[in-house]
Parts: sequence; structure tokens; C-alpha cells
Amino acid sequence: MSHTYLKKALRTAESDAGDVREIVEKLLQDIHAGGEGMVRELALKFDKWDGDIVVSAEQVAQAETQVPEALKRDIQFAHDNIRRFAEKQLSTIQDCTLEVVPGFSVGQKQIPIEAAGCYVPGGRYSHLASAIMTVTTAKVAGVKHITAVSPPRPGVGIPPAILYTLNLCGADTMLNLGGVQGIAAMAQGLFGCPKAAILVGPGNQFVAEAKRILFGEVGIDMFAGPTDSLIIADKTADPALVAADLVGQAEHGYNSPVWLITDDEILAKDVMDRVPNLIADLPQLNRVNAEASWRDYAEVILCSDRDEMRKVSDTYAPEHLQVMADDLDWWLNALQNYGSLFLGEHTTVAFGDKSAGTNHVLPTSGAARYTGGLSVHKFIKTVTWQRADAQGMRPVAEATARISRLEGMEGHARTAVDRLQKYFPGEEFDLG
Repeated sequence: MSHTYLKKALRTAESDAGDVREIVEKLLQDIHAGGEGMVRELALKFDKWDGDIVVSAEQVAQAETQVPEALKRDIQFAHDNIRRFAEKQLSTIQDCTLEVVPGFSVGQKQIPIEAAGCYVPGGRYSHLASAIMTVTTAKVAGVKHITAVSPPRPGVGIPPAILYTLNLCGADTMLNLGGVQGIAAMAQGLFGCPKAAILVGPGNQFVAEAKRILFGEVGIDMFAGPTDSLIIADKTADPALVAADLVGQAEHGYNSPVWLITDDEILAKDVMDRVPNLIADLPQLNRVNAEASWRDYAEVILCSDRDEMRKVSDTYAPEHLQVMADDLDWWLNALQNYGSLFLGEHTTVAFGDKSAGTNHVLPTSGAARYTGGLSVHKFIKTVTWQRADAQGMRPVAEATARISRLEGMEGHARTAVDRLQKYFPGEEFDLG
């Protein structure tokens, strides 16, 4: 594979990763020992919050009055799309039964997990969409209790628009908590909530590390790094839209990589010329993030043809993958590794991030090589069962006894032999 870097990243998420594990481990240990009291201390320390942790029904109702009607309609629009898409996903998950031999049946059953914890980021942005993506999907999957946490603002608590959204989407309990303390509260089942069986939702490096450490004790959606986006563009692409979409994703954070793969050097240089001006036109906070992302983490890669572009893209396995190129059906069928795919210039990552219906909690840092994003599947356990009568059991028991003895597992073999002797007394079997 031969390709040329017209722009190469100075840093990567791997090379730049700060060691936050020690800090997070200490916080989790403190919370485990100190319980709700320690969580309150950390809420005051990190979020300057000394109010109620559990959001009351009255506070939710008050928050609803503070959300403009136009914004409510937009939230409802997004919620409806995401809910309907999750319901469509749910329809693809089925129980099934197979009679492997006459009289011996096996099957699978779908069981929603009992309790989920959803983290909704606050901080520099109010992530309404994350509230919709996580809580709605869990609700459609049939989760019995959904706890949601989000960083409170001093003197305010969780912003009214987020509270309205969480309530609309079906959160059962909402906690004024952010960071590691929010994650730990859901995992430990503090403040009257059941212990979460799974923790989902994006967050900063401390939130991501807390989920990583707790994985095993609880399930998580995925190991998350900085968000990343890749655009594949050929000569048919509009360089203005390509540049705008790169900048739109670069504003996520200083270490959020954006990549452009193209087989057209003229387009590549045009895009590279446009990006700095688009960044300069952003509001200050967004501009600082996008400048650092473009300067330190962005790459522009020139390939020889579309097959090479496909191979390079699959190597990167981006979280978000946009294709602005001819023959979109070819790309849909050929591409293998991505969290979510956006085909053609009539769609863009922001649509998926906010309101189109697909989920925006997606694998980062190349994890799309082996997993997809958040879906109803993450909240449902596929379990198996078996049932048999005596005649159906017989060939299975014979095979099990012989395989077990070949493996040296006599105890396993005898569980099969005992059943053969009970139900077929006096008969001889070749059991190894």
C-alpha cells in the first residue's frame, strides 16, 4: 500500500495520553470507602455543587417551563427519530429454538438488563443529544431502571434543557453529578438507585478511565478515546463542504483527530487552504479546540485510487466516516471498519451526532475494527437454554461422555453416563 501524507499528525491520542489511571483509581477507592458522603465532597470540589444530588419531580417540572418551545420541538424531533431507529433495531433481535436431534431442543432468549447508568457530559458543551442517545436506547431495549447523571452548574444544577430531555426520554432517576463521582454513584447504586449493570455514554478522560477500571464489575458500552472523524473525497467532492466538515468535527476537542483521504491532490490542497480560515471564524472556545486539533492531530493522505483509499480508511477504522465520492453504493459495500457511515454530501456527521436517528455513542481509537456503536443490543443479554426427553438426550450424552474422556474430564463424562444408566438400564454404550 503506497500513499503520501500531505499533512502528517504531530501527535496521536496514544502518544499524548496522560496517565490519569492513578488519579481515577484513588477517587474510586475513596468513593467505595466513603459512599454518598465522599460523593458529595467531590461534587463540591469539582463541580462547586452543594445542592440536592437527586433531582426531584418538582425540579424537573420547573426545568420544563424554562425550555423554549422551539427547542422542545427540536428535542422531540430528535428523540422520535432515535426512538424509532432503536425500535427498528429491536425488531431484528429474536428468540429462537432449534431441535438439534429429535427430542433435544436448544434455544436463545433475549433478556433486557435490569439497571443501566447513562452519563451525559456537561462542561464546555451541554450534550442534549447524548441524553437522547443513551436513555432512549436503553428505554426501547426494555431496561427496568435508568439512572442518568450529568455535571451540575453552580447554583443551577443540571441545565434545564438536559433535565427536560432526560425526562422526555425516560430516565427514572437523575443525579446532579459529573465526573468519576457520577460514574461511581451509578456503579455502586448510591442515592437510592439500583446498581447499574452497564454504564454508557461519552465523557472526558477521567470518565472514560473510570469506566475502564470498573469494566468487569459492570458492563460498559466501549473503551472510549477522543472522538475522531475521517472523510473520503474524490474529484467530485465539494472542497468547501469537505473543509467545513473537517472543522466541524475538530471543534470537539484539542486532541480530536480529523483525517482526509483523497485521490485528488488539487482538492486536497484546496481543502487545506480553506480550513485555517474556517477555524479562525469560529467562536473563541471552539476555535482553540479546532486549531489544536488541526495543527497537531489532523492528517491529509493522498492515495492512488479508490481501492487504496478504502484500504487506508479501513486501517484507520474511524469513529465517523464520511464519503463524498462517486458511486456511493460501491463504498457502502466495500468499506468494513467504521463506527457510523455518512454517504454523500447531503448528510454529515453532525446529523448523526444530533438528530438523524443513528446513535452517536461510537467506537473511537480504531475500536471500529471489532465493535459497533451503542444500540439496543448493548442493553440486552442473549442467553441460551436447552431441554430434552430421554431419547433426545441419548446421542448427546454418548458424544459428551466420549469427548469429555478424551479431554481427561472424567467428572464431566460421568454426568452423561449417569443419565444413560438411569434412563437406559442394562444397555451397553461405547463411551470411550
